[in-house]
Amino acid sequence: MDYFIGIDIGTTSTKAMAFTASGQVLAKQSSGYPILHPQENQSEQNPEEILEAVVHCLTDLAVQLPQHTPLFISFSAAMHSLILMDENDQPLTRCIIWADNRAGELAVALRQTEEGKNYYHTTGVPIHAMSPLCKLLWFKNEEPALLKRAAKFIGIKEFVFQRMFGKYIVDTAIASATGLLNTVQLQWEEAILHIAGIDKKQLSAIVPVTHIEYLPASGTTNLTERLHAFTRTPFVIGSSDGALANLGSGATAKDSMAITIGTSSAARVITTQPKTDKNMRTFCYHLGGKQYIIGGASSNGAIVIQWLKEKLLQDKTAYREFMCMAETVAAGSDDLLLLPYILGERAPLWNPNARGVYFGLDIKHTTAHLVRAAMESVIYNVYTIGKVLMEQSGVQTIYASGGFTESNLWVQMLADIFNLQVIVSAAEESAALGAVTTGIDALKLPPTINLSTENIFTPDVANHEIYKKQCAKVERLYELVKNEF
Repeated sequence: MDYFIGIDIGTTSTKAMAFTASGQVLAKQSSGYPILHPQENQSEQNPEEILEAVVHCLTDLAVQLPQHTPLFISFSAAMHSLILMDENDQPLTRCIIWADNRAGELAVALRQTEEGKNYYHTTGVPIHAMSPLCKLLWFKNEEPALLKRAAKFIGIKEFVFQRMFGKYIVDTAIASATGLLNTVQLQWEEAILHIAGIDKKQLSAIVPVTHIEYLPASGTTNLTERLHAFTRTPFVIGSSDGALANLGSGATAKDSMAITIGTSSAARVITTQPKTDKNMRTFCYHLGGKQYIIGGASSNGAIVIQWLKEKLLQDKTAYREFMCMAETVAAGSDDLLLLPYILGERAPLWNPNARGVYFGLDIKHTTAHLVRAAMESVIYNVYTIGKVLMEQSGVQTIYASGGFTESNLWVQMLADIFNLQVIVSAAEESAALGAVTTGIDALKLPPTINLSTENIFTPDVANHEIYKKQCAKVERLYELVKNEF
């Protein structure tokens, strides 16, 4: 049987999915890894642990499907990571991920300048601590000796590919999220590299998202033997997780928007032209070919619920039971609001100093109110991103993906707050399935993936009116308190 593997290198785990030609799941495997916080505002991971997770997932799929070899393996990966490598291809740093805020003050200052605005409009990457550009500027200011020792500056997918294939290459999608790439020319921007204090030779070679590699001969890398089941399998470099989530969820039409809520959250639409926002509220990244995605990513998604349950309330019940408490509370949480910025915030505020605030507590509020207000807060924040996108395109339908889709109540909130129909795809992992569609394109295979629908949610107009007032109140509340953070 012909099948395809899509592998998604995410923030907290790597997931590998074996799909049939029609998109049905044959087998799957995941492997997690921790986020390390060695100092305040720092978020790092061990790149070797992530590499091991990738290899483990692939070898496990080979064991699950011993009689068949996939037609290809295609990759998705999280954006904005940075690893400094020495001349012997060894990491000088851990993998500094998107959630790292060490460059926060630098980014806030740069964002206010004309130079910062020019960088944004050239690259499509908002000026924020998440950006590898800002991370590099931080090293230039704070650890110049380490910056000078580095031979290469790469992200996590590049690290995995270097270990597997012995070369430094990066797809245009991941490269476009670094803040170092000219988003129109899809080439490294020399003027920005000069400001960062690095040279083009210290970056990976740029390749299309359909670029194919094969494992080298036995013994060339120490992974060849472990991955022997795939010695003749094409490895497609693929694209970024955000871009591929659009493809895998079905949000490809000009009147559709993809919303993904996992640990973090994002809203995205596909366009055929690079577009930036005059107020620098949204990103613009390359997807592949002639397609781009514009949108915004929030640092605060389901992690807000995890924080509330495990840290604030120290609740021991199962997550499903915990979130079901919200069903006992009416829309709007009886005027209880939460500013959910427990990790600072990216879009649309771009404020790493933003913090969480429960507002409106009184004696009638219960644990159920706290839970519902937290769930609503995540959607309010995504709505503020979505409003910017809807100003630029006539969005009629939302395609939802991510772990939040396991809660019908949460998805219904999304439909009610946006006042739009929400379609939940039956695909288990939209980014991995999106990677497969890119692999099909890379090998010039006939398109056979069938994107089926699991559920459709229709908005409740009465709830929308309640939510519209609450969302406006959240925006006013943030403006009132933002200078106190």
